[in-house]
This record gives sequence, C-alpha cells and structure tokens, in this order.
Amino acid sequence: MDNEARSRFPSVSITILVLVLALGLLTVWGVRTVLDAIPTPGDIAEVFEPEPYEEIGPVTITAIRDLAQLTTVETVQYTIVEKGTDAGWLRWARGDSLKMFAVARIGAGVDLANLSVRDISVDENGVVEITLPSAEVLFVDPDEDSTQILERDVGIFTSGDPGLESDVRRIADEVLVQNAIDEGILTEAEANARSVLTDFLLSLGYADVIIEFEQPLDEG
Repeated sequence: MDNEARSRFPSVSITILVLVLALGLLTVWGVRTVLDAIPTPGDIAEVFEPEPYEEIGPVTITAIRDLAQLTTVETVQYTIVEKGTDAGWLRWARGDSLKMFAVARIGAGVDLANLSVRDISVDENGVVEITLPSAEVLFVDPDEDSTQILERDVGIFTSGDPGLESDVRRIADEVLVQNAIDEGILTEAEANARSVLTDFLLSLGYADVIIEFEQPLDEG
C-alpha cells in the first residue's frame, strides 16, 4: 500500500503544477485583457475630437446663395450733367443743350448665384476655403422724383434732339456708378460678403473660413 501511495504522489504533483501554471496563465491573460480594455489618454482624446469635415453639401451651397441679398451694399449718388450741341454764334438759332440734376441708388455686391462645390474646399481640420467672384455693381435705380431737368436750351430754328434727354440720363448713370466705385462701394461689398459668409459658416461648426476673391478681368 505504501508503494502504491508513493507512486501516486508524482502524478498528483504534476497535476497540481499544471493547474497552477494554467491558473497563472489565465490570470495573466485576464489582467492583460482588462488593461487592454482601459482607454488610454489618446483613446479618450479621439472620442472627443470632432469628426473631420470632408465637403460642403448642396443644402449649404443653397443657403450661401440665399445670402446674396445680405451682402449687397447700397449708396445714393447725385450729379449734374450737361450735354448738347454748340452752334457757335448761331447757338441762339441752332443750338441744343440740356442740363440735368440726376439722382440714383447704386447697389453693389458679390454674385453668389453660380457658386458651386468646385469653389469650396474643406480640409481635415475643418477650415473652409472659398473663392468668390469679385464684387460688381448689381443695379442702378434712378430716382425719378429727385431727378430734374434744370435747363433745356433749344435754338429758335430747331426742334431739339429727341434723344438728348436719354443720352444725358445714360451719361449720368455712368458718372454715378463711377462715383460710387471711387468712393469704395466694391471694396465695401467684398468686405460685407466676407463678414456675412464667415459668420454663417462658423455658426455651422467649421473651425475657420478663408475667403479669396477672383481678380476682375480688366486687372488680369
């Protein structure tokens, strides 16, 4: 009996040793699994990091186009224009001239109607870059109530040029537009467009907005 008991001891010892080793391996594996499950600071930062922007969708493009009216700048200009024919010493007989006080409302802005996704890019940091057409005069609205013919001098032997008043009005519009440009209406319109679009896109959650304007054709 003693010999039989002694012969079983090695088997029992080996079994216990195997169980201990297996238990140790399971413990190590379990600890490692738990450690791997614990989020690192990098994992936590990644969770709270905003998703990168890839593009601006058609809904946003449409909304930007709708902002066109908000980017328009208006000014009221007035001038005096005189035009006619001088017949020299026979002016009293054949001369024809007209003097007009002209007033008009001038509007300038950036045309956003044709803006497309090709004009806009967004990088992985959420920075939007937009290329816009340069500002231009959008309308000239004559103030008929304030515009007046100050003087019409027609010689006694002529009925006067029926198209003279139209010519004077056309010249007046050109002068008024140039006055508005000289006073900086186009620069103001671009600054206004930049401000409105920047505020709008930042409100959507983009990180930054960079806006560039195309050079006018006459400036290359």
